[in-house]
This record gives sequence, C-alpha cells and structure tokens, in this order.
Amino acid sequence: MTTDKIVRVANAQGFWGDSLLGPLRLVEEGPVEYLTFDYLAEITMSIMQKQKMKDPSAGYARDFVSMLGKILPACKAKGIKVIANAGGVNPQACMDAIEAVMQQTGMAGMTLAIVEGDDILGDIDELVASGESFANLDSGEPLSTVRERVTSANVYIGAAPIVEALEQGADIIVTGRASDPSLVLAPLIYEFGWSMQDYDKMAAGTVMGHIVECGPQCTGGNYSSWRQVEDFAKIGYPIVEASADGSFVITKHEGTGGLVSVETVTSQVLYELGDPKNYLSPDCIADFTTIQMEQAGDNRVAISGIKGRPPTPSYKVSMSYANGYKILGTLCISGPDAEEKAHVLADMVWQRTAMHGYDIPEADRFLELFGTSVLYKGLVPAPEQPAEIMMRIGARGDDAKALNSMGTELAPLITSGPPGVTGFAGGRPRAAEVVGYWPALIDKTKINTHVTVKEL
Repeated sequence: MTTDKIVRVANAQGFWGDSLLGPLRLVEEGPVEYLTFDYLAEITMSIMQKQKMKDPSAGYARDFVSMLGKILPACKAKGIKVIANAGGVNPQACMDAIEAVMQQTGMAGMTLAIVEGDDILGDIDELVASGESFANLDSGEPLSTVRERVTSANVYIGAAPIVEALEQGADIIVTGRASDPSLVLAPLIYEFGWSMQDYDKMAAGTVMGHIVECGPQCTGGNYSSWRQVEDFAKIGYPIVEASADGSFVITKHEGTGGLVSVETVTSQVLYELGDPKNYLSPDCIADFTTIQMEQAGDNRVAISGIKGRPPTPSYKVSMSYANGYKILGTLCISGPDAEEKAHVLADMVWQRTAMHGYDIPEADRFLELFGTSVLYKGLVPAPEQPAEIMMRIGARGDDAKALNSMGTELAPLITSGPPGVTGFAGGRPRAAEVVGYWPALIDKTKINTHVTVKEL
C-alpha cells in the first residue's frame, strides 16, 4: 500500500426520491471507485414496513434496483463498487430483485452481498424482557405508551458488517438501516486497512460521510448564496477523494454544474448538527470543532485534522408508530380582501363539519395563509392587502371519519362562500395516517448483524 493512494467515493443519492440522473451521471462523467446510495430516513422505514406488511416481497427501494440495471455495465467495466442502504426492511427481497436484474443484463461475474440484523421489530418484547427500556430519547416516556402501535424498529448499524462484505469480495452491498456516514467510512477502512480503534480516522471517515450524505446539498444545492452557483440542472454530485492519513478533498466531476467551496461544504457540515464536539455515530464520536478546511482549487475543498473518540456502548434505534390521522386541502383565493375571505371560509369549514356531527377541537385544527408572510411569521410584516392567497387548511385526530367529513366541505366553498375562490385541485382530500417517531437506545451487545454473499 502506498501512502499517496487516493480512494474516490461518490454519493449518488441523498434520499429516497433523489434524481436518478445522479448515479447515471457519476459513472459517466469521471472516475470513482465507490458509489454510495443513502436512501433511508426515519419516515422511510415506516413506509417500507407498511409495504412489506401488504406484500412480503416489498419493503425496499425498488427504484434502486431498476437504476442498477442501467449503471451495472459501466460499474463492472470500470470496477466501481456499489454500497446502498436500499434494503430498507427487506434486504433479502432486494437481493432477489437485484439478482433478477443482473441475470437480465448479463452481469455474470459480479458478487452481491446483503447486511441484515438491524430490524428488531419482531424482537421488541424479548428485548424489553432482557432489560432494554427503549425510553423515548426526547421525552423520556416509556415505550409502553405506544408499544401496541409500533410499526417499525430499526437499529442504526455501523461500518463493520459492510467491511466484512467487502472483504468477502462483494461488488454490490445492500444494507438495511445502516448509518448514513458508515456507508462512506466502510470502503475506506477496507481500502486503507484502518483499525476501527483508530478513532481519529473513524471520525475523519464519519465526517466525509456526513458531508456527502445529502448528495448535492454540499455542492451548491440549498445554498444561501445561490446566485454563485452555476447550472443547477447539471449540478455535480459530491465526490470524496480520501487519503490513508484521514485527510480528504470534497469535489465534483469537471464540467458539471454546482459549486464546491468552503462555504457550501460548511453549510452541509452544520446540517442536522447538535453538539459539534460530540457527533455520535455507531463507529465513533467525532469532534466537528477540529475540522480544518481550506479551498484547494476550483471546486476543491481540502479537509484534515479531525479528531475522534470511542463510540458509545449503545446503538440508536429508530421506531415509528401509528399516531392518528391528518387531512390537508388547499384553495386559492383572489383579492380584494383575500385574507379576510380566507378566515370566513375556514370558519365555514369548521362550522359545517360540526353540522355533520363532528366537533374538531381548535387545538387539532390547522390553517396557513400563504401570501401573508406565513413562512416568516413574527419576523417580516404581512402585506396589508395581498392580491392572492393560498389557503392550506387541515386537521388531525384519531377519528378518520371526522376528518373526511371536513374534507367534503372544501369544494363547496367555491360556490357557497365569498367570491374569488379557485384553485381546488387534486380531488377531495382524505384522511391519511400519521406516523410518529420514537428514538431510543439499545445495548450494542444485543445486536448481531450478519452478511450474506452471493456470486453471480
């Protein structure tokens, strides 16, 4: 191993639903050794669990599989390995689907692996009996308050099982709820032979993963000084150029849009950040205050100096639970007197819902009037006479029938209320389930991950 070795890791998806052009462009526009795909958010897991309950062959990111069929020939030709947490709550079904696509595209000679063990939904009661409390990290409430309504429970696992899959020759690795930064850290542990007890390097890899986990949000996307950013349509997806000593460069392929600067990268570093001295991951605790950053050329930011400490003895657990229902509809209201008319219309909805026999408490009602500085409420004065308003009106509660009754009274406002009501689109709104989030901890010794490798 040479000290000047560079490993390039590109993140091709920042979330489930990100542009499918990302991975296609990354493999075509320039060199990378690894593509990572970060699909999973807390709400995503609950959606996938519901899909699996309806169909045992579902519960993973299906668009990942179809996209693989398009990029695999280039990945195989260029030696690009793929690491994705696209398995959701059903990595085995995802593996089966990928295998079918690989056979269809003639991708023989590639090795596929899945990492399992993060899904503990079926083990909750046994784990509670063993002493795990799963108390809510935010409120301290006991799990018993929502136990019967829990719909998903997944542990944020770390880099170790992904490294194991790479050591077994995997070209494509699919995990369940692996921690976002661990997807990037794992190939660096494998390529450079880093010890997982070298916490400065674990922290460096964790920071790398954190910076690129949201895709182009670090290459000019969602950036306050957006006028400095060129060609948003072809914005470049982020690439880490990592060195064995833990230093690295954030960049993008040449000729792509976007911007990589100290400011764009710093914006992403601060994303979802609590205590900067104690960024907790399954693999280490990273001290973000030690990050040293400098511009190293056009669209190149060099980062070094990151310090880390041993991880905590716990994994974070992401649980979701059924938390009632919600309904939301929109109407456009033209002036004059648009705001005044909007309040009259809203009162009509609540009164008519009561006429149907359903009294929705005021605390459960929702009303936003876009055009009255609602996004800057309390910061920017509202215009005295907005020319138009988009009214968003809704409610939440445990009675779906009550909410649906409210939904029936939106369209009639067009002809039975003040003039100027229009823009009722998308059909009558209907009550939808609300998913509650329950963060908790679990002793790491209670979790056993396992890797399945298949050569095709």
